[in-house]
Amino acid sequence: MHEATVAQSLIEVILQEARKRNARPVRAKMSCGELNRINDDVLSFAFEAVAQGTPCEGMTLRIEHKPLQGRCKPCGRVFAVDVSNPHCPGCRSEEFELLPDAPLVLDEIEFERADDGEG
Repeated sequence: MHEATVAQSLIEVILQEARKRNARPVRAKMSCGELNRINDDVLSFAFEAVAQGTPCEGMTLRIEHKPLQGRCKPCGRVFAVDVSNPHCPGCRSEEFELLPDAPLVLDEIEFERADDGEG
């Protein structure tokens, strides 16, 4: 299960950052390319399961899928490829190359300060 491995890696990075900041993670956002075979529901379930019993328990994970990008050969424009209607929105050419899919990235983590015991 690819999503379980991804969830474990995300939790490890988030916990490492939380320790550095002496803070509790509350929200995180990750992104991946459109062709990445991440199932959002399975990843969310795995994330919740791995987070149980850690400072990450109860935090929110937002998953954003970045569109597949293409570069038009005639005009050079970079654009989001619509697979149902694949052409350059600038010059209408159907001659384009696909650019590498966006990697899986932990884009941001939101923390709240750990209670320091002061009023």
